[in-house]
Amino acid sequence: MKIVFIGGGNMATAMLGGLLQQGYAADGLYVVEPDAGKRADLQVRLGIQPLALEAALPPDADVVVLAVKPQQLAEVARARADELRGKLVISIAAGIRMADLDRWLAGAARLVRVMPNTPALVQAGISGAWLGPQATSADRELADRILRSVGQVVWVAEEAQIDAVTAISGSGPAYVFYFIESLTRAAEQQGFDTATARQLAYATFDGAVKLALASSEDAAVLRERVTSKGGTTAAALNKMAEIGVQAAIVAATEAARARAAELADELGRAG
Repeated sequence: MKIVFIGGGNMATAMLGGLLQQGYAADGLYVVEPDAGKRADLQVRLGIQPLALEAALPPDADVVVLAVKPQQLAEVARARADELRGKLVISIAAGIRMADLDRWLAGAARLVRVMPNTPALVQAGISGAWLGPQATSADRELADRILRSVGQVVWVAEEAQIDAVTAISGSGPAYVFYFIESLTRAAEQQGFDTATARQLAYATFDGAVKLALASSEDAAVLRERVTSKGGTTAAALNKMAEIGVQAAIVAATEAARARAAELADELGRAG
């Protein structure tokens, strides 16, 4: 099987590395990258086939992954429409709706739209995926195998849910980092030096997530088990409830979802 990535950024590089770890042959992996230095680096580091921007795609490629910046996708899609005719095309460009991509490709390809997140860079991501109406169950299976090279995959029932995936897991790492940042600052205010504060915050978060993943119980149950009536944890959680932390998180994700939809409108009109 031959897979071509158009765009050699961090996400594409992570997926290429993940595919190699899964046993895919390096001589079946290609990447279109305009920067000659990056092409050379990818060839040396991963052993894959780098292609210049103006190079033709391998005609027998099975899958093409569009990993360019959203603002560049319309131009790239129109320029490559003939080469992509009849192929499975996976778009990981944020905010580009399938109807717009299909229009730019003149209906030439079978499409899958994907929203990955940055933990994919360490093969710990989760992607939301939507299967286009022209794509087949075999296409879904193939796309699923490719996406699992960098983590888990959730297939959504309708394309609008990709905006919700963006709000929860696409933007979600920033929420997690914000919480860790805040916990670190709190530790510093309690008198710890920065290194120790980071150690306490990072290890606490890492351990809690591992415990939650290892448990079959809901996070709310695990929270209750840590919370003794009238104890220190109860005091902290009562303060969070008083200032509306949970409501703020829910409202924040809704703001992210709404903005994702707005950006998709803007990018579609711009293209």
